[in-house]
Amino acid sequence: MSNYQTILYQKQRHGVLITLNRPNALNAMNQDLWSELDHALAEAETDPEIRAVVLTGAAGTFSVGEDISGGDPVTAWPYGIPEGSSLVHEYNRIRDADRRDILGRQLYRWEYPKPIIGAVSGWCLGAASWLALTCHVTIAADDAVFGQPQIRHGANTDFIWVMLAGFKNALRYSLTGDHVDAREALRIGLVNQVVPKDKLLDECFAFVERIAHVPPETVKINLAIATSGLEMMGLRKAWTLNAELAAMARLTKREEFNKHLEDAKKKGGVEAFLEARDKPFQPEPFGPKAKKSK
Repeated sequence: MSNYQTILYQKQRHGVLITLNRPNALNAMNQDLWSELDHALAEAETDPEIRAVVLTGAAGTFSVGEDISGGDPVTAWPYGIPEGSSLVHEYNRIRDADRRDILGRQLYRWEYPKPIIGAVSGWCLGAASWLALTCHVTIAADDAVFGQPQIRHGANTDFIWVMLAGFKNALRYSLTGDHVDAREALRIGLVNQVVPKDKLLDECFAFVERIAHVPPETVKINLAIATSGLEMMGLRKAWTLNAELAAMARLTKREEFNKHLEDAKKKGGVEAFLEARDKPFQPEPFGPKAKKSK
């Protein structure tokens, strides 16, 4: 077993619990964490004792998404094209990074031969929402909050929201970056089940134990029937186009929408950046910042 630094890897109850483990950063996903998660999934795939993977986050939070504390290395320049570069070069660079870091990993998890169960509590935002929703089964704690707030500072949604929630529901949240609480996520089809937070992992591993009563070859084949069928219906093509359009979305940096955010970040760090970005959207229809009904 590998000595991981940003995740925890714990075999139990016919499965393995993989925990995103950067609690001081709310499990924000940097390259080290992504790489270790890749390695952990590959390790679990070849272990015959592991019948399913449960994926969760440490300290009661799944993940706030991509780590933006050091800036976005793909679009570190705020507006226009960097001196000495070209639009084509920047577009290709961003698209290739998305194909490698997002699309490649999504397809690997989607075609994984063992069930991956997302156990989501607390924040599950941006790229972390894509990770949780591309799990084969997603079970949410009653405090879970999904969302794609990166849209608000010029970034892309992911087609997995459309596939699971449907066209109109997905657009309601993908055009604004608004939050989705656990009950709304269940209503629109993002998750399978909502359970009390203190029962989340037990519920997930109870499902793993039920899976373990079925021959592994049968489970693998039935996973393939579902995932391959959706790919044949166009999911792979949609995700491939997603990577192309994601590059365009991340090139949509306009001074009138972004300068005040960059200024806030320089003065007060990530917290100030997020406060400036999200303030115009309050109150949100769902989630912890929603306006309470009277």
